[in-house]
Amino acid sequence: MTAPGEAARRKPARRPTIKDIARRAGVSESAVSFALNDRPGVSADTRARIRKVADELGWQANSAARALSGERADCLGLVLARPARTLGVESFFLQLVSGIQEVLSARRTALLFQVVEDLDTECALYRRWWAERRVDGVLVVDPRTDDPRPALLAALGLPAVAIGGPAAPAPTGPPAAPLLSTVWADDAKAMARILDHLHDLGHRRIVHIAGLPGLAHTARRIHSLRTEAVRRGLDARQVRSVTTDYSDAEGAEATRRLLDAAAPPTAIIYDNDVMAVAGASVAAGRGIPVPGRLSVVAWDDSPLCRVAHPPLTALVRDTAGFGRLAARELLALLDGGPPRTVEGELPHLEPRESTGPPPHDN
Repeated sequence: MTAPGEAARRKPARRPTIKDIARRAGVSESAVSFALNDRPGVSADTRARIRKVADELGWQANSAARALSGERADCLGLVLARPARTLGVESFFLQLVSGIQEVLSARRTALLFQVVEDLDTECALYRRWWAERRVDGVLVVDPRTDDPRPALLAALGLPAVAIGGPAAPAPTGPPAAPLLSTVWADDAKAMARILDHLHDLGHRRIVHIAGLPGLAHTARRIHSLRTEAVRRGLDARQVRSVTTDYSDAEGAEATRRLLDAAAPPTAIIYDNDVMAVAGASVAAGRGIPVPGRLSVVAWDDSPLCRVAHPPLTALVRDTAGFGRLAARELLALLDGGPPRTVEGELPHLEPRESTGPPPHDN
């Protein structure tokens, strides 16, 4: 036997409809539709009365129905094609999403976020979102050196902002051509700042433990390291990069291999904070003092870098601000603005206790 009130608890509350608003306001359903969609056909007083009733009833537009009718879905998409295990330990994307969400919440725009295993799945998801009119545009992260996504999004007509990619080509085609903007940071100059710091300290054996191969920013950082090494007359065999999946496990394993070499590096640059902390821990476990025998630099600063012992020298950038910039650029595209290429603030290096001169016997 059903307890009193149990059926009521199980039954979801009924959402107010246009018919409910029309009945309460004493007008036709078409008048309600005109008023709520800012269309002509009702007087200013009637429009105000209808909106007041809608607010009292807690009415909200059905975003799915609006999308099917050709109106905005008021939702943007973000897909991350990375191994899911690497996300829980890396703070970059949490900060990026927080900046994006800060801008979108002010515009009452939702963020549809999904993690997938590979780029093919990401592209398939864009096609489904487009077919279902789930999103108005997308934020594209981790640009590749050979990236199929811009062409796909252009074919779908889905506006997009590439975050961290190279400058986008100028749009071509008729006025209705899809729009692509780019926000980026100068990884080459950032790497040069790090190498300046280590070179000035006297380091000549420097290894960069990079992130995922195939990513555009990984390629830019590796190329910049090589270029800056040559410019300073450093041996390319001693100044080099190795790639990983960004995880602490692979960062630690790469560090072990480097420290086991016949001529180990005197300085290591890690592409994120968790790998830097893991690498410093490996060194400590082997009795290698930081920075006495090994200097450590993290590409991204975080609380992990600041509470490590010793605190880690790190590249400091406003990642949340980068997210805000990307979200504003996509909203501007959707509002009819032109595609743009916008450079974010250049990160600065924060020297801390994990970097110092190399040992005298090297």
